[in-house]
Amino acid sequence: MSPPRGRTRLAAWGLAGAMIIAFLLVGLLSMSLRHPVFTYRSGAGPTPDGQSAFPSSGVTTSAAAGDPTASAEQEPGAAPMSAAALSARAGQGPVPASTAQDCPGATTTVRNKDQLSAALGGANPGDVISVADGIYTGNFTADRPGTLERRIFLCGGPGAVLDGGNTDTGYVLHLDHADYWVISGLTIRNGQKGIVTDTVKGAVLQQLTVTGVGQEGIHLRRNSTGNLLLANTVNNTGRVTPEYGEGIYVGTAVGNWCALTGCRPDESNFNVIARNSISETTAENIDIKEGTIGGVISGNTFSGSAMTAADAWVNVKGNAWTIEGNTGAESPRDGFQTHNILLGWGDHNLFRNNTATITGRGQQSRPRLR
Repeated sequence: MSPPRGRTRLAAWGLAGAMIIAFLLVGLLSMSLRHPVFTYRSGAGPTPDGQSAFPSSGVTTSAAAGDPTASAEQEPGAAPMSAAALSARAGQGPVPASTAQDCPGATTTVRNKDQLSAALGGANPGDVISVADGIYTGNFTADRPGTLERRIFLCGGPGAVLDGGNTDTGYVLHLDHADYWVISGLTIRNGQKGIVTDTVKGAVLQQLTVTGVGQEGIHLRRNSTGNLLLANTVNNTGRVTPEYGEGIYVGTAVGNWCALTGCRPDESNFNVIARNSISETTAENIDIKEGTIGGVISGNTFSGSAMTAADAWVNVKGNAWTIEGNTGAESPRDGFQTHNILLGWGDHNLFRNNTATITGRGQQSRPRLR
């Protein structure tokens, strides 16, 4: 005897429904493996010195499913991490001391842009270039190295203004393989970028005012290592491209490694950013990129009042950075964030003794997967 037609139809629908549910469960499991959502509890993972890297409150984070930038950014990141990067831990690197360099007596004094360009182009170890008060319009480059024992100095007061003349293109001051320079006291303004270092070791940028630029204020990149950024004022960045309007930017995003560092990490390592005042940036006050290790961010003052393209003062994607003794206010969301842009990066960073006034809906520190 055959079953009633209605019961047969019900059984068929039940079987179809079970198959649909099973298919959805498999899809959800696959999605969860590719785009994990997790809750980070700060007490679970002490830093190398035994202190918790994040405040005691829990932080919930998630990776956005289907983020089109995630897969694109990771293509150049196939290069293996160096042994130094794998073993890096906060506080263990050869970082420079946070000590200002006194400008010696001038060996050359410049009073116009042509004299300045000539002095930069002909500089030798031990030279001291004094920049008289005035406006020097143009894009200036230093590409001759000093030595640790005989630095090259470029010194002036706030009234000595290097003006790029255009926020759409050009670097106001470009240090290109210019090791052991000291840039002190000047005002840098009105360029696409304020100061850019390419493959620079042991430079000191101190007591500068960097303001009114189209993108980032100061950028250390192309394996610029062991440099000191001390007691600078950086503000009013991102006037043309808000998403690139960081105050201080260290390293290179993985998507640009092939263009700038031969498809390998930009190892702009062991740089120190200390006692700077950073405000009115449209992007992060400080952005630390994947590929960098062992730096220090200490004693700085942050403000997020002008941020439109970021949601934290400090974003750390490198490894083994120490972030301590900083004070921030007016963040649109969080104070400090870490991001795992690439597997193995964004880890072993130490946050301690920071003071954060959060006016947005976020938290003092927030780790994220990306």
